[in-house]
Amino acid sequence: ARVHGVDEALVHAVIFAESSYDPDAISPAGASGLMQLMPATAAHYGVRDLFDPAQNVSGGVRHLRDLLARFDGNVELALAAYNAGEGAVERHGGVPPYRETRAYVKKVLQRYQEKKKP
Repeated sequence: ARVHGVDEALVHAVIFAESSYDPDAISPAGASGLMQLMPATAAHYGVRDLFDPAQNVSGGVRHLRDLLARFDGNVELALAAYNAGEGAVERHGGVPPYRETRAYVKKVLQRYQEKKKP
């Protein structure tokens, strides 16, 4: 997280929400590993082994960093894009009205606030 300039507490919150820290997690949609990367996203970031924690987290953090940059540091929109895709956030002009995405953003933000506390 430090290497890529993303708050460690945010990365932990995403990992918790995505996989509950299970490096072998696989979603029904085909996302894999700690940060639940889709194969195309993993390939874009040079992740060869989705189940290697170091590779998965590195790719996921870089993806999250790029989403934060794309949405001008807006954590809520970056998280929505991480879950539903950038296109969905742009089409809806904010967090898409998908129950799963809204619950995901809420869960991650709540965990993020907890992890940030001293």
